[in-house]
Amino acid sequence: MKASPPPPEAPVNPTFDSLGLKPALVEALSALGYEEPTPIQAAALPPLLAGKDLLGIAATGTGKTAAFALPLLQHLTAGKSRPNTTAALVLVPTRELAMQVSEAIHRYGQKLGVTVLPLYGGQVIGQQLRVLKRGVDVVVATPGRALDHLRRGTLQLDDVRTVVLDEADEMLDMGFADDLEAILSGTPENRQTALFSATLPPRIAAIAERHLREPVRVKIAREKVEQGEMPRVRQTAYVVPRAFKIATLGRLLDVESPTAAIIFCRTRTEVDDLTVSLNGRGWRAHALHGGMTQEQRDRVIKQLKSQGTDLLVATDVAARGLDIPRLSHVVNFDVPNAPEAYVHRIGRTGRAGREGVAITLVEPREHRLLRNIERVTGQRIEVSTVPTVADLREKRKEMLRSSLRETLVAGELDPLRSVVEDLASEFDAMDIAAAALKLLQDSQDEGREGKEEEIPTVAPQKDRPERGKFGPPGGAPGARPGPGGRPDRGAKARGGPPSWDITRLWIGAGRRAGMRPADLVGAIAGEAGLDSSRIGAIQIGDSFSLVEVPEPDANRIIAALKETTLRGKKVIVRKDKG
Repeated sequence: MKASPPPPEAPVNPTFDSLGLKPALVEALSALGYEEPTPIQAAALPPLLAGKDLLGIAATGTGKTAAFALPLLQHLTAGKSRPNTTAALVLVPTRELAMQVSEAIHRYGQKLGVTVLPLYGGQVIGQQLRVLKRGVDVVVATPGRALDHLRRGTLQLDDVRTVVLDEADEMLDMGFADDLEAILSGTPENRQTALFSATLPPRIAAIAERHLREPVRVKIAREKVEQGEMPRVRQTAYVVPRAFKIATLGRLLDVESPTAAIIFCRTRTEVDDLTVSLNGRGWRAHALHGGMTQEQRDRVIKQLKSQGTDLLVATDVAARGLDIPRLSHVVNFDVPNAPEAYVHRIGRTGRAGREGVAITLVEPREHRLLRNIERVTGQRIEVSTVPTVADLREKRKEMLRSSLRETLVAGELDPLRSVVEDLASEFDAMDIAAAALKLLQDSQDEGREGKEEEIPTVAPQKDRPERGKFGPPGGAPGARPGPGGRPDRGAKARGGPPSWDITRLWIGAGRRAGMRPADLVGAIAGEAGLDSSRIGAIQIGDSFSLVEVPEPDANRIIAALKETTLRGKKVIVRKDKG
């Protein structure tokens, strides 16, 4: 790898339009609510659009997908793929990421008519074969499944013009080094290659040396967050399915009763939709995003400061520089991808010695993002249960008691005593008071529909194995090494027996083939889609390996592993016969 030339100059305060993207791509980004390029996008887009190779060092959550997907789409002649060919190949470590990247490329390139196909273990292979036979513009694949199709002859790389390695360090940690070498060796020498990694260990540098041509090097350092500098904020997360996020938000707002709150969303579209929903539930909510004029922005901020509105629903970019003294709560409707964004968001409350509240709504598969935030900030985020309908009703009663006490203390009740005296001849005084409270409660609840449903409780899922770990984040206290020198993920690590029946799989490769526990965890989690925390004890022998998995998932895992490679080779996989 020769010394890299300096990257092409990016405009000061660039926009997607100023970076030279096709109008159709700029229009798609605007419709998705993208307001301005992130640092990795601003740095990577110019060299990639110019056709240069790129070595990008940037952490997860910095916007890497758009950084490589937009130039890839710019260079495509959409819909011109010949049968059995593809124009671009993106390699990713896990099936979850393959689905995410594929969906993102489809959204960005929808107006261009681009065809995208994700390839990963666990899919019905017949559908994959039919799409590949017709020809496809972009293939997003896990290394094992891509190599499998190459060996079948069903994935042809002769016409590939662009190759992207996303999260390359994680692919190496999962044992895909040999697969990557085999795949890259089958692509044309004159292709454009982009390699993205969170770190640059010697193994990544070696791959870049062999397979990239005079790459432009781009490094986006994490913004340093000093421990101990966080504001006084009570941080809580609630794990909820996406379909229940709005109901959960309404429930939490009712229980928390914020003085004023900012609710952060990722895109303009989400900001607008959520603002409409909250106003429909009786809250005074206003939107704030980059699609608004300065006059509109000033009017909204003035209303929040003057107590003319309770809630501000905003994107990160639009909320920059806001300082609202009466702000008591910050809500992350989505988990921010970058931990630094989380720190900036919650720093808007808990100022001047006051205690603030930060609430984050987490979808089950966003567990990893939450753990990233905890690692960077050095602070624990408590995961709590969504308040039940009974909790909500109790909170209402408490609020009514408080309101009633304040009214009694304030006095000035004489004009209404005659009404009570008239009714007292027919009804008990306690019943009259209860009826008055019911009227008050009904008037407060008017327009706030949809709160009475019970919201399901779900546990967070790890959507991919973490580097260097084989158990839950942080490991189990007192976990002892199991067979093969790895932490035992069975009963000892969990402090009790697993909550599911287990079976043991026999895999026909061991130490002589270079097999490591990480290879097995990566393959099972990445190709079979099993949460890595459900993988039990692993034992590596000289010529075979044994791994414990949940009995209900065993056949699916066997099928997925038979369709992929381990340490670059097909291996026999079956249930252990003892």
